[in-house]
Amino acid sequence: MAKLKVKDIVVGAEQLSLGISMVVAVVIGTGLGYLVKKATNFTLALWIGLVFGILAAILNVYKAYKAQVKSLDELKDENRFKSYEKDDDEDD
Repeated sequence: MAKLKVKDIVVGAEQLSLGISMVVAVVIGTGLGYLVKKATNFTLALWIGLVFGILAAILNVYKAYKAQVKSLDELKDENRFKSYEKDDDEDD
């Protein structure tokens, strides 16, 4: 049986948390829209809540993307990764 590394578990949890946050954002937006619809009898409130939930999910993905890009930008200056840079002058 393969031994699990802590790093693999952390990476998996981060990816899972992004998926869960997307679902939760849509559910909360729809739930709030439903509550407003019940309270005010405004039928479009459910759809407006759904749209806000989807927009919140997209914002979560964008924030995660920006954090990943920032993390990779910090790594590009480390010496241990310098040998992996692409060399465009190679002739095959």
